[in-house]
Amino acid sequence: MLVCPSAAEPYNPRNPRKSQYYRCVEAKFEELERVWDERYQHKYGYWRPHVMDVIYKYLDCGDLHQGFARVKCDDCNHEYLLPFSCKRRYFCPSCHQKRVVEFGEFLYEEVLCSVPHWQWVFSLPKRLRLYFLYDRSLLSKLSRCAWKVLSCYLTNSVSMSSSMPGAVISVQTFGDFLNFNPHLHIISTDGCFNNDGSFMAAVTPNANHLEPLFRLEVLNMLKREGKITDAVIENMSTWHHSGFHVYCGDVIRPDDEEGLEHLAHYVIRAPISQERMIYIAASETPSGIAKVIYTGKNSRVREQFTALDWLARLVTHIPNKGEQLIRYYGFYSNKVRGVRKKAEALNAAAENAKNQEISSPVLSVIENNLSRKAFRKNWARLIQKVYHTDPLVCPKCNGNMKIIAFIEEEDTIRQILKHLGLWLPGNHDPPEQKTCPVGTQIFNMIEMDFNTSLQAIREEIIPQMPYEDDYSQITPYDDECIGL
Repeated sequence: MLVCPSAAEPYNPRNPRKSQYYRCVEAKFEELERVWDERYQHKYGYWRPHVMDVIYKYLDCGDLHQGFARVKCDDCNHEYLLPFSCKRRYFCPSCHQKRVVEFGEFLYEEVLCSVPHWQWVFSLPKRLRLYFLYDRSLLSKLSRCAWKVLSCYLTNSVSMSSSMPGAVISVQTFGDFLNFNPHLHIISTDGCFNNDGSFMAAVTPNANHLEPLFRLEVLNMLKREGKITDAVIENMSTWHHSGFHVYCGDVIRPDDEEGLEHLAHYVIRAPISQERMIYIAASETPSGIAKVIYTGKNSRVREQFTALDWLARLVTHIPNKGEQLIRYYGFYSNKVRGVRKKAEALNAAAENAKNQEISSPVLSVIENNLSRKAFRKNWARLIQKVYHTDPLVCPKCNGNMKIIAFIEEEDTIRQILKHLGLWLPGNHDPPEQKTCPVGTQIFNMIEMDFNTSLQAIREEIIPQMPYEDDYSQITPYDDECIGL
């Protein structure tokens, strides 16, 4: 059963512009684009125009000037403005964290079956990593290499050629200090499924058995792609250690919902943590060069970078537009899950028809009219789960609040913000203006006292705008949210 987490206090909105991460990006992104060809192209490859679009979107995340929604308390008529979020994965910390939460729930509820699972990590030697940096299409081929090795290993371990394991493979490109380190995090079944849906557990896995197989598959793949030659393969075979590594963690029991969700969060985590970075502006350093001090994830080790070098590292981990870093294989593939869901729906319909023949009709009461997908994506619930607070509790009277209008027209936005004294000149040129769809995800909230001013706005500026009753059923969250 889907349960919405409770929250004791009203939502305390964040202000992304005050974070050290935002200050660093805002101060250095234009300079980064100017100097990229000269200073970073040889190290990280050609500049990708998509990177600048992602940065622009992030800088506008939570900006009232880009559009907002009005949220109104049913009891005391207190109102808020909620700016639209950017939904930039792997770059906007807030938006990506909500995507992480949704992914964990989706994996546990709709993908993973109630069987034991293992966590695997497949790593590459440093010599080969640059090929994946300069050609990101190789990352999908890397996932298939790992799946081929793992599926063969699990299938053989149960001695059933017709059996099928399941796996979710996540590509991560970053190391502890944002160095480019492509590796795979895999959640796989501890065994295989038979044709009738029954499950057979495999023997306790040995990662050492998979490492030479994974090495062979990757080297052959790179050779087919024209990246390496037989001479390179022969040279690497003489190494005392090839640099390839396969790790297998502890088994996760099927009833360990917390463990599975935690693992899901880990495999899709963002490259950086704002809590572990310190940004020092150029005006605050003796050399006049902005610095970033970053602390390692699992240690007290700190490294110091120039802000420009640190940002250059970071943008290499932004996926290309449309690039998928999560893939599903075997029993967990989209095709197999689709067939399985269709069969379950047919069985449920047949069972319903049978029950109706032998029982009198009864009225059913639907407690929640949201689908499972819509529930997971509900913006207010995600804020509750991430920040442990409720954005729909009025900070004035603790009453219930709801969306009553979406403000998307540029002229209307300008007039309202000027009337409230919130209109500020932009600090960067925005990309081409795009209309934000109704129901766009809204995460960030700025509190304002509208008891007097909004009445004037309704009368003078937007007299034709539908009011409370017309917007009472609007859902502020649609299928495009989270940027999936």
